[in-house]
Amino acid sequence: TKAAPQADGSYKVSGTKIFITAGEHDLTENIIHLVLAKLPDAPAGPRGISLFLVPKALVDDDSSLSGEKNNVHCGSIEHKMGIKGSPTCVLNFEEATGFLVGELNQGLSNMFTMMNYERLSMGLQGNGLAESSYQIAAEYAKDRLQGRAPTGPQLVDKVADPIIVHPDVRRMLLTMRSNIVAGRALSMYAASQLDISRFHPDADVREKADKLVALLIPVQKAYCTDRGFDSCVLGQQVLGGHGYVAEWGLEQNVRDARIAQIYEGANGIQALDLMGRKTVRVNGALLEVLLDEMNEFAAENQPVAELAPYLKSLSNTQTLLVETTRSIIANCADRPDEIGAASYAYMELLGLSLYCYMWNRVLAAAFKGIAQGTGDSNHLEGLVKTGDFFMARLLPRAKSLAEEISAGADSMMAMSVDQF
Repeated sequence: TKAAPQADGSYKVSGTKIFITAGEHDLTENIIHLVLAKLPDAPAGPRGISLFLVPKALVDDDSSLSGEKNNVHCGSIEHKMGIKGSPTCVLNFEEATGFLVGELNQGLSNMFTMMNYERLSMGLQGNGLAESSYQIAAEYAKDRLQGRAPTGPQLVDKVADPIIVHPDVRRMLLTMRSNIVAGRALSMYAASQLDISRFHPDADVREKADKLVALLIPVQKAYCTDRGFDSCVLGQQVLGGHGYVAEWGLEQNVRDARIAQIYEGANGIQALDLMGRKTVRVNGALLEVLLDEMNEFAAENQPVAELAPYLKSLSNTQTLLVETTRSIIANCADRPDEIGAASYAYMELLGLSLYCYMWNRVLAAAFKGIAQGTGDSNHLEGLVKTGDFFMARLLPRAKSLAEEISAGADSMMAMSVDQF
């Protein structure tokens, strides 16, 4: 996309953009597009990209609509797997009037001021759809009668027990709930660090939060959307054939959740950013900030006897994470494929470690509520039992991820292109 400067200070923007969410609609009287484009004499590559504001309808000096339409048109609307309530458009700009945002050739950095918020919202999309799927699946499992509990009939006056008595159904529901609770906590934690990084009066506190944001956002975006999609599929599985038909809504959740792993930076790119720029390039400095935070939490909660086994699990996971990180940094200097080969498993390892940390924070609050008699005791006790499931059944996967990373890039890169 190109931008030509005009005598009045505006620009004429020409080109085509694809995958533009809500690029055309009649819900508002105007649509304001933020468009990346290059001037004719701009430097080559990403450093020559500028950011422009291009309205659908032109605006007068008093901010009222002039009545004149700008030369931006919807070429087509994509036919998508999911999120069909959102028109995803191809937009054609034909010497459309645009206005420079910020400085020339600073378009990418200007655009990225909002990307942390966009990626945070993607993680929440995955988590929200997972929550919807969990609620449907849990209610279905309580109502659907099929078979008998392994320990004997639970509803002796019925022909069968509800399927929630079966261990495998509980495995699916508890996996969903374990990831949803931790994912929600991680999203709120990342959001709070975003706010602190911008608005806290202490510059040192802002700097620390900014470092945490840099580390957290790619993990929150990728790990929460991966676990969100997995949870939607598990919810569908709980319902069996009913989950596959449109009536119950589970199949739509699966279709809608899939895109969150792709847009606003595909999850593989998030993992590569985490591994390359946020870990190896800074020699693990951002991770040290997070580990310090975890250690402060552990020290503050050491007197809480009920939390002791969970803090031990957190400590063991931290040790595994540190050892794995050091190994990657040491091995990648003369082996350029190592970063890419390790990146996705490392993102999952850090994501699982963060979920362990979030569960410790959730359980600390739950134990406090139980001790003080505040809140819904049944809900709080359910949280504790869900946390137990996470620690026993999901957290051990950290060890296999560490082993996967230690295997290196050789088996991944051994095949020639024509052998695929």
